[in-house]
Amino acid sequence: MKKLLKTLKSEDWIIVFAGAVILAIALLFPNLMPSMPKSLATGANWLDAGYIFVFLLALTYITNFAMGRKLRGILLSFLTIFVLTLLAQMTAAIPFIKEIGLEAVFFAVVFGLIISNIFGVPEWLKPAIQSEFYIKVGIVCLGATILFGEVVHSGLYALLQALIVVCCVWYFAFHVSRRRFKVDDEMATMLASSVSICGVSAAIATAGAIKGDGKKLSYIISLVLVCAIPMMYLMPWIANLILPLILSDPTAIQEVAGAWMGGTIDTTGAVVASGSLLGETAEKTAVIVKSSQNVLLGLAAFIISLYWAYRGKEGMERPTPAIIWGRFPKFVVGFILASLIFSIFFATDDFEANRKMAKSMSTTLFSVAFVCIGLETRFKDIFSKENRQPLKAFLTAQGFNIVVTFVVSLLLFGVIKPWIG
Repeated sequence: MKKLLKTLKSEDWIIVFAGAVILAIALLFPNLMPSMPKSLATGANWLDAGYIFVFLLALTYITNFAMGRKLRGILLSFLTIFVLTLLAQMTAAIPFIKEIGLEAVFFAVVFGLIISNIFGVPEWLKPAIQSEFYIKVGIVCLGATILFGEVVHSGLYALLQALIVVCCVWYFAFHVSRRRFKVDDEMATMLASSVSICGVSAAIATAGAIKGDGKKLSYIISLVLVCAIPMMYLMPWIANLILPLILSDPTAIQEVAGAWMGGTIDTTGAVVASGSLLGETAEKTAVIVKSSQNVLLGLAAFIISLYWAYRGKEGMERPTPAIIWGRFPKFVVGFILASLIFSIFFATDDFEANRKMAKSMSTTLFSVAFVCIGLETRFKDIFSKENRQPLKAFLTAQGFNIVVTFVVSLLLFGVIKPWIG
């Protein structure tokens, strides 16, 4: 019994329990679920901000206590991180910013980076900088929004494209990183997942699955966010330039363009923004394809986790089932269970509001985590000589992703779908 209690008090299981409690509140007591306000223009907005601050602070205190961590200094540290998170939400809600598709998580990283690189991170700010914890709880909550039935119903072509692209691009990205650019396995795995699956979320899930280095994860996230900005403007322009020379049907042109952008641009906001530049059909197709790749996140994280746990430390320890289970990141189990439970029992429109609440909390936790990531990251590390090879590997993999996804999108949405009707 003592051994069981000790296991359940580990960080892995505390994270799953925290995510489960949040999802239970979203389902059973939706009126108690707080949400991050996008402005502070009214008294109600201030109350919302105070409510979610207390909720997240309580979550931080309770889980840290359960894990046996020190509680001293968390209040002031988390208050500062929360203010930066709120500022990121408000910035992303500015009409001009919203129109160009930059999300709150982008500004969360930026604000953290500004403090870290210009002013430095004082000791009093460090106690609540727990990016990995907030990320993993956020991913468990994210599972409630990944409904398998919705994606299959919305587009089998999108799901087929996601399967083909993820498999091809992941394999290429991993091996070109390892063989051509001599990137270590840990960085190559996170890089391959971020490029091939769904950007930041995939990098985060993979880092958790392999217990990856936080600095390497920060670097990958920075690359994903920076590359997404030019891509969401250049790709619609290129699609308008090239596709009319290949296809004559305007609907097919929009669907191919949307599928191409949804399969390559690595943040949801940027996908929506780029699709909207071409039209409603392109935007809808882009979102469906992006959602299809998001569905594969759980499966990919499970496979990567299983392989990493089986491999063991430098392959020296014999991987028995008990050892594999012990190493396996439990937040992946939480993510998959949340997705399965919500897909089977809570996929109807009656629970749409509950799923949106879970999504809102997931986004908020990611924003808090990204502030922490920014605070932990220094530009001199990102652009150091030792990171030049990962940068080259990322750009090479992204280039391959763009080309392969274009070909697959053209075949599926421009040739096969119109032919089958």
